[in-house]
Amino acid sequence: VTGVITAGGKSRRFGSDKALARLDGVTLLERVAASLNDAQRKILIAPRGSYSLSGWEVVPDGRPGEGPLAGLETALTAAGSGWVAFAGVDMPRLDSTYWEALLQARTAEAWAVQAIHPQRGPQPLAALYHAALLPRITRLLDGGERRLRLVSAPQQTTLVSGLPERYFLNVNTPDDLT
Repeated sequence: VTGVITAGGKSRRFGSDKALARLDGVTLLERVAASLNDAQRKILIAPRGSYSLSGWEVVPDGRPGEGPLAGLETALTAAGSGWVAFAGVDMPRLDSTYWEALLQARTAEAWAVQAIHPQRGPQPLAALYHAALLPRITRLLDGGERRLRLVSAPQQTTLVSGLPERYFLNVNTPDDLT
């Protein structure tokens, strides 16, 4: 499994670089990185020179400004094969228990594993994706699609329910940190 953090957004709603924002004294980037500490390979999708994390390879987004679907395309390309644990930098409550629950839910038929938020449904931004999805993602992007939710067909997606709601904190504004 390759751990990937996408941190290439412009943080427009946040007002400053949210990857460097602190929650309980730790940057959002460091928090998400810690959740993926057990990954064999670690990739940070971000502009070169933006961030530095020990043990993480920085790979620039192949389609800057095109959103998380483009970040996933870059992640799967960089990983080359196998599974990618893909997380946004703005999900600071993830931990190794979350990822282990998703890893345990993989099946031979699934190309994606997503947790289910009790009210908002499947969460594609902190999920597992198989490299076999890369051609589909490229077709979607080339066709103008940007929604991460369309990556995997329902019959190829395993859904994991029952995870604590705290995992799903998504930081978009400074108020989300309080």
